[in-house]
Amino acid sequence: MKKVFAFVFARGGSKGLPRKNVLPFGGKPLIAHSIDVAKQVKGVERIFVSTDDDEIKRIAKEFGAEVIDRPEELASDKAPELEAWRHAITYLKEKGEHFDIFLSLPATSPLRHQSDISACMEALDNETDVVITVTPAARSPYFNMVSRDLEGYSSILIPSNTYARRQDAPQVYDMTTVAYVIRPDFFIEYDALFEGRVKSVVIPKERAIDIDDMYDFKFAEVILQGLK
Repeated sequence: MKKVFAFVFARGGSKGLPRKNVLPFGGKPLIAHSIDVAKQVKGVERIFVSTDDDEIKRIAKEFGAEVIDRPEELASDKAPELEAWRHAITYLKEKGEHFDIFLSLPATSPLRHQSDISACMEALDNETDVVITVTPAARSPYFNMVSRDLEGYSSILIPSNTYARRQDAPQVYDMTTVAYVIRPDFFIEYDALFEGRVKSVVIPKERAIDIDDMYDFKFAEVILQGLK
């Protein structure tokens, strides 16, 4: 059986919603939801939280996760998250830890279900490097998504004379932060997710919310109350 390590990457700083990862949500810190759902996923052997923040470290240990100290240069809002992923993988490999599947569960998707993660794990076959999660997009680049120049002049993002109705255009999806399932060695060869062979798993919108600001947070609380 393949060895799975789960990871939650959580910086202390957040511009959109200050101290986002430790805010109480449904009776526990936001980050705790990712740790708890990881415990429910079959095959997950260890759970790690990569962070630069002392309070997040304390919460991670309280809820049963191990801590990886995230370097300061990888904890700014300008640092690519993929570099933090690479750091965690390298850190563990240098300690002699071998694992077959890297599972990232961002703290910003607390409404995900264990079955969503399991579906992603099942989608990672021998021909696939990365599995992402998506949800049907509310807008289409063929009809109502536009680009703007500096003077405000706008044009449709993907011009097309092929589709007269939105229903006829290809279905498009928004990426979500529900889960990322990746082969660890993928990061040795590639620098970006879509450089590899990527599959996606469709997640219902009510479980795919990504908390970035207070509006997202409040909306997620409303959905959570409806699930009780």
